[in-house]
Amino acid sequence: MIYERYIKRFFDIVISLTAIIILSPLFLILGILVRVKLGSPVFFRQKRPGRNGEIFTLCKFRTMTDKRDEKGDLLPDEERLTKFGKMLRSTSLDELPELFIILKGDMSLVGPRPLLVKYLPWYTEEERHRHDVRPGLTGLAQVNGRNSIGWEERFAYDLEYVRHCSFLMDVKIIGMTVGKVLNRSGILSGAEQTTEDFDIYRSKQQKGGS
Repeated sequence: MIYERYIKRFFDIVISLTAIIILSPLFLILGILVRVKLGSPVFFRQKRPGRNGEIFTLCKFRTMTDKRDEKGDLLPDEERLTKFGKMLRSTSLDELPELFIILKGDMSLVGPRPLLVKYLPWYTEEERHRHDVRPGLTGLAQVNGRNSIGWEERFAYDLEYVRHCSFLMDVKIIGMTVGKVLNRSGILSGAEQTTEDFDIYRSKQQKGGS
């Protein structure tokens, strides 16, 4: 696709670079606050599959502490997520470091959200087409419910975007994203799963059909 490969990439570079320059003081302030309130490291990094399934490193501001139980095991996420971390997620400020990944070319402003590497073996042949384009900071599934919708509906939105990716669609999604972020509806915050991990969901689905 000419638009996705060239035109969209041009806008990704211009917008992400401009945003990084303008928001650089905010990056510094957030980095200091995360270090003071949540500790080190400041960033949360995790491997994710990108375009054509190629693995890249996702980077966000961390939102949880490293609190552990008496056995040395990490406490559940909800016990490690502080008030400050919840604020970062609800305002989507934890996602800002992804602008550097967009500038690098591993992500785009708009596209299917990058999920976990462990999900790759569980996709159907059709679902694998969500990797035909770069993953996005936001996407069609995110502005249509994200964690409130099931996996099948979420992938349907991802595939719809891949099939109909266009400049007008991207502008519409970005506009809807801005509106939802301003309303603090958390479309970019929270865990990367809906009700349960996709591999567990698909495993149950396959067992039920066998």
